[in-house]
Amino acid sequence: MSPQPGTLQRRLKLRHIVFIGLAYMSPFAVFDTFGIVTEATNGHVPASYIIVTIAVIFTAFSYAKMVRIFPSAGSAYTYTRKTINPGVGFLVGWAALLDYMFLPMINALLAKIYLSAQFPDVPGWVWIAGLILVVTLLNIVGVRISASANMVMVVFQALVAVAFVGLTLRAILSDNALQFSLAPFYAMDMDTAGLVGGASVLALAFLGFDAVTTLSEETIDAEKNMPRAIMWVAALGALFFVTVTYVMQTLVPDLASLERITTETESASGHIALFIGGIAFQTIFLVGAICSVLASGLASQTSASRLLFAMGRDGILFKRFFGYLHPRFGTPVLNILAIAVIALTALMLDLNSATSLINFGAFTAFAFVNLSVIAFHLRRKGPRSGRSMIGWIVAPGVGFLINAYLWANLAPLAMKVGIVWTLLGVVYLLWITRGFRRPTPEVAFDEAEGTSHRESDAGAELTMSRDA
Repeated sequence: MSPQPGTLQRRLKLRHIVFIGLAYMSPFAVFDTFGIVTEATNGHVPASYIIVTIAVIFTAFSYAKMVRIFPSAGSAYTYTRKTINPGVGFLVGWAALLDYMFLPMINALLAKIYLSAQFPDVPGWVWIAGLILVVTLLNIVGVRISASANMVMVVFQALVAVAFVGLTLRAILSDNALQFSLAPFYAMDMDTAGLVGGASVLALAFLGFDAVTTLSEETIDAEKNMPRAIMWVAALGALFFVTVTYVMQTLVPDLASLERITTETESASGHIALFIGGIAFQTIFLVGAICSVLASGLASQTSASRLLFAMGRDGILFKRFFGYLHPRFGTPVLNILAIAVIALTALMLDLNSATSLINFGAFTAFAFVNLSVIAFHLRRKGPRSGRSMIGWIVAPGVGFLINAYLWANLAPLAMKVGIVWTLLGVVYLLWITRGFRRPTPEVAFDEAEGTSHRESDAGAELTMSRDA
């Protein structure tokens, strides 16, 4: 059946989704944050990654359940809207817009930081505008081209990361003062607050497993492939981040050791690359970093535009603008351009100001996806066996509590901006519902094949029984 107007087309296979998720996750994020989190945790970056990985694994299981039931664009917004309340779903989507819309801006800022360090005579705005232009054009042409480009860049990043780990191991083995131990994971003087604070920062690196759910309507056999992609992205990301930071932390066990290489914690990894491999490897590392911001910029703009499309098509946002698909390319062109304009604010902000906004929306989305699983089970009166209760009540409940705890430990600036943004969402919701006298605008999501997606009670119970 040919796609109807206003629907997205199913073109993506499992491998495309996994690579888009890994690109969105940006493997090089582990290098961008290493110095900052080393300072915050006093040399226990891998331990912070373990904490956030626990939260992510519980949440990934909840995403996998929800995407089987609602294989449509919208992610946490869709799940909350359909299982808890349309108004609550709107506010979750509104909060999630922070991390979706600001991540392309962060990638533009990173491009400026990397390239300005090597080419100081070139104005920084050139790198920002250049990255945004390339990413926008690729996304307008089509998601399949974007996915293919991401596959190439993710593979290259992985090769550079493997070389980085190999050179780091060589440096460790050649230094008799260094040895492998469990110290990066545990020490008697570990600061719990520092570890949790570090985990709150590192959550940014795991956004890829959430972002891919916005591509459900463009995925072939989404009910089967999307849950697999979610778990693959989360697991591969966790394994990569913990392994890389363990090796790096063994080389520089604490902040004092790091400062012997460089005093610039934000760009510490580039200096470590120079230390372990010389100028030649530092150059290769820089190319990998540029591939990282380009790949992550592509993936983040793709996901943000799909979330806006989902909300626009439902009439939550202005439908003529946000619900528009280009008749030739089949992509939400106006949304892509809107995200590009927002990313241009990188010309006026610094990296710290931008990154502080991301995780407020991320933890809000993670928490409510876990709640959505519980709400769906209770409202559908699913099976009450022990296995079912663990999968549909206990596990998502634990995921919710962990994410709520990490959310409560975000930086003060992130909390202030996030709360203000949420209050603006409440005001907008009051306006479009005329003080809740009208229902929150809601229409059924259409499948890419052109059929209406409406879960019957029987179908939902079958899904729950299979997943339980």
